[in-house]
Amino acid sequence: MWPVVIRTRLVELSSLEAVAYRQKLRGGQSGVVILRHDTAQPGLALLNHQTGQPDLAAHTPAALYPLEAFQEALELTSGLPYSSRGPVRSPASVPGAAAAAPASAAPDAPELAEDPASSDLATVNGADYQKIVKAYTNRKGEISYELLNKSLIQAALGNPYLSELVARGASEEEIRDHVVKANFEAVTGNRFLSQAEITAILALLDAVSPRSVLAELNAEIRRLLAARH
Repeated sequence: MWPVVIRTRLVELSSLEAVAYRQKLRGGQSGVVILRHDTAQPGLALLNHQTGQPDLAAHTPAALYPLEAFQEALELTSGLPYSSRGPVRSPASVPGAAAAAPASAAPDAPELAEDPASSDLATVNGADYQKIVKAYTNRKGEISYELLNKSLIQAALGNPYLSELVARGASEEEIRDHVVKANFEAVTGNRFLSQAEITAILALLDAVSPRSVLAELNAEIRRLLAARH
């Protein structure tokens, strides 16, 4: 059986003769992978969720893979949804490609084509995740977080139960969970979505978001709670 990884589609860089993609790594990490045309050694940076910037992996040579290239790759893959795809070979390793300078990864280099966590694979291959991605993907193939949040906010403001939640002092998290669950159930047609399933879907959407996937919804809920006082 052909192995799979959880990654975005490929993008072509302008700062290097290279292609790039994001990959979901084990332990909740996201990697930015660059494959040059003139060397078989891939470059890897880990997405720093605190700074929003890529951190070069220890085995990645900065001379071959400058930080600027990873920043470009991060920008170009922003919003591209994760899906289960085949692992990518470096263009330099394809028969007939230009000869590459010899390079070898450090022994402790993380495996780029690592087997994805079974829970992540089940989520990304699930019909619910795919329906949600399809509903909020624009013509460029990017997830429209603006559309997603707009839809959630409109649904929240039109939900009579929300006023009851606010009036009885429900927490921001409780209100957000209710709004998102109702919306995702409507989009997928699945009335039995669990909170764990919703959380897993949001984690995959958030991993390729330029910022927090539900930033606008959270701000609106805080506004509603503040208006209560």
